[in-house]
Amino acid sequence: MIGAIIGDIAGSRFERANHKSKEFELFDKKCRLTDDSIMSLAIANAILGCEGNFENLSLKAIENMQALGRKYKNAGFGSKFNKWIFADDPQPYNSFGNGSAMRVGPCGYAASSVDEVKELSAMVTQVSHNHPEGMKGAEAIAVAVYLAKNGLNKELIKTYIRMNYYEIDFTLDQIRKKYKFDATCQGSVPVALEAFYESSDFEDAIRGAISVGGDSDTIAAMTGVIAEAYYGIPEGIISSAIEYLDSEQMEILYYFEKEYPSKALDENGEVTRTVFEVLDDAVDKVIPLGTTLETDGNTSSSVIIEWNDKDKLVPDFSSFDKEEKGENARGLLSVASIGIQKTAKKAGKGILSTTKSVKVTLDQVKDMITAKTENCYALTMENSENTEILMVALNTLKQAGYDARCEVLNGNMCGYVFMKGENYDKAAELIESLSGITIAINPVDKFEADKIKKRTSGGVADAI
Repeated sequence: MIGAIIGDIAGSRFERANHKSKEFELFDKKCRLTDDSIMSLAIANAILGCEGNFENLSLKAIENMQALGRKYKNAGFGSKFNKWIFADDPQPYNSFGNGSAMRVGPCGYAASSVDEVKELSAMVTQVSHNHPEGMKGAEAIAVAVYLAKNGLNKELIKTYIRMNYYEIDFTLDQIRKKYKFDATCQGSVPVALEAFYESSDFEDAIRGAISVGGDSDTIAAMTGVIAEAYYGIPEGIISSAIEYLDSEQMEILYYFEKEYPSKALDENGEVTRTVFEVLDDAVDKVIPLGTTLETDGNTSSSVIIEWNDKDKLVPDFSSFDKEEKGENARGLLSVASIGIQKTAKKAGKGILSTTKSVKVTLDQVKDMITAKTENCYALTMENSENTEILMVALNTLKQAGYDARCEVLNGNMCGYVFMKGENYDKAAELIESLSGITIAINPVDKFEADKIKKRTSGGVADAI
């Protein structure tokens, strides 16, 4: 759902000063998060709070929208919705404003069917924007996200939206010159959808949405959340966008993207990781209070070498509060260091408990996790047409008890072996005598590995 936040940030400075072109700096010092991001995060947090049981989603949506709305009261809420946020007993007020559609993207990620995404959309929308047009606009965005997430091509998404929601009979070029600010669903949701239809990638979608003018941040937020599900997002754009988030906003985004992962793109436009993995790299990790740490007896006394409960490092988001950068992390570590010092005395060594020291050991932890968990490794061939050597290698691995698989992808035969990292050397040794083929050193990222396993096992589920 970070696509909605990126669109909101990029479009924020153009909401009242429209820019009728795709040529502009995507991020600027004047950019900020507005109500679009705050309410998207509120819905995301409500969904997380349901823990898979959405029976009370409407209630949780109200609670989270009011809580975040009151905290970020200057985010730019409309007057009627602002009253709703501060009401003791908030009631729907028959609105068809695009506030219903700007926040609903998380429902598209959380749903497991078209019927469910419609239900979730209704549950978070009817609490305020219960006008038929408000409900329709929200559902159209949520359904588009769901279809994009599940791999439908753009024409099929467009057909579904046309048959069930909006017959869009314009292009961005045709309306750009005369289009004016319109905060209704019927006046802005079709524009956001068309910006997605015409786009060539995620960034182009955002630029197209903003270039029309009007309610720029909201249109770009709606386009962005669909484009994220369809294309994925370049890692550089993700890294730039999170600089605008504070600790609470980042924490919600972090756990939502962890639970409902979307695609991140490397500098070559390839899907190599999830958005969550990019966010995880940007978040500090700290040692939980009360954790006992041990040295190996050979430490230089400046780095923590080993500790119990290695998989229990916890994320710390305090560095995103710029005015309090790192204070929470330092506080946690200073308390934890009491236990560290006691353990260190037993080993006869001192340990410097700084955030930097913890980061040094994270690579070791990753290696341990890789060694003990199942990973997918690609078989790489010097000659991609030499399928005979690939089949020999796969049979060799299978006979040795490895889970070796193959598929035809884009006209090429591809091979994979699923195994724990600690078994890599033995598997590589088995095929080292076969000239022209090796096992890749690094495992395929988990997001792609899951897709490979599903494809090579058969039984790909119907997206709709």
